[in-house]
Order: sequence, then structure tokens, then C-alpha cells
Amino acid sequence: MGEPIALQKAYWTEWNAANRERGLSEISQDQRDLTLAWLERLGRKDLNIIEVGCGAGWLCPALEAFGQVTATDLSEEVLERAQKRVPGVRFVPGDFMALDFPDEGFDVVVTLEMLAHIADQPAFVAKLARLLRTNGALILATQNRPVLERMNDVAPTEPGQLRRWVDRDELTALLTPHFEIDEIRCMTPIAGKGLWRLVAGRIVRGVIRRLIGRVYDRSLERLGLGWTLMVLARKRGG
Repeated sequence: MGEPIALQKAYWTEWNAANRERGLSEISQDQRDLTLAWLERLGRKDLNIIEVGCGAGWLCPALEAFGQVTATDLSEEVLERAQKRVPGVRFVPGDFMALDFPDEGFDVVVTLEMLAHIADQPAFVAKLARLLRTNGALILATQNRPVLERMNDVAPTEPGQLRRWVDRDELTALLTPHFEIDEIRCMTPIAGKGLWRLVAGRIVRGVIRRLIGRVYDRSLERLGLGWTLMVLARKRGG
């Protein structure tokens, strides 16, 4: 069983106010950049997009360049502030699994770092698929479990915080009943634990990046050492 929704809402209200309403991490910036690159690949500016787990709405202004945007998250308070910053987006607060969105109502679903905070992940993925038209695109980012567990010291969960990280194989297994996977990317190598800091610590990466750019980061990502797993997938035909 997961934490009660009211407790989750309280946690994420406080978290967004302290984090995403103040600025973006390197991880979020990388996720934003790849999301926009994949949307550009679709070649359309008239898409009907829903962002599931939009947090403070930080990605929404960029999504608006590709069409009409609906965005949802738990906290009414956070989304009220987001609505003032991004008036052209339709913000819908509430528990996504209980909200009523139209089946096959969207061309694209974007969901960044929400999967790990869902109690019933197969049901969540199934609902994402129901919202998409046939061949609609899913852009999903989630934490890469082996890297967080082995290479980083992550603080224990707090009341209201669910944590169910997945690895690449587990993510693939969750998605394939409903989606054809076009691409999986491992992104943003970050390590803060033990000898891994000598490979992907922030200081090490910073020094090497100044010498050779992001070539070293890309090499680590190809080895699967990124913080994020990011997927572009298409809904299977009925």
C-alpha cells in the first residue's frame, strides 16, 4: 500500500515550493532538452499534449510551442501559482489515477520522474496508454535504480513520499504491454558515493567537461551510468 493521497499532496506541495519553484537541477534541464528534441522530431505544432506530474509547471511554457497543453499534479496550491505563471495551460489538480480525462484524447503524454512515486505502476502505465490516440507518443523519464542505489547516497523517504525506482529491464517490462519503444536513453551521470565519485562525481565531471566538453558524459551514459532513464514510445494499435 502507498501513502495516503492527502499525505502525498502535503509532501509535494512543500517539495515543489522548496525546489522546482526556485530553479531547475541539471537532471531536470537534461530531461527538458531531450523532451523538446523528441517533440521536434514529431514535426507538428498542433499537438494535444498532457503532462502528468507537472510539479510546478516548469516544463509547460516550452511544451506550449508544440500545441495545446493540459497539465496535472496533486497540489491545488502549487498549480494555482503555476496557472498565474503560465495562463495558456489548463492545469488540473488531483490524484491522476482518479481524474477523468478522455480516452484517446491526446497525441502526446509527457511524464517526468513520476513513475517512481506511483503505488500501482502497471495501472499507471495502462492509464497513460488509454489517454493516447493510436500511435500517440509517450515521453517518460524516471530514476535509474542501479545508479541511485550503488552510486549515490539518497536520503530516506519522508512521510508522503513513495519511492519505487526501476531499472532498464523493469521499465521495459512495464511499458511493452501497451507501447512500442522507439528509444531508451540513459542520461546525466551523477555519483556521490564511494569510488564512483572518481568516475562520475560532480567535481570530476566538471574538470573533464572543461577539457573535452560533454564527450565524457556521453560515454558514461552509454555505459548505463546516468541518473535518468528516458523513453520515447508509441502506443500500440488496437
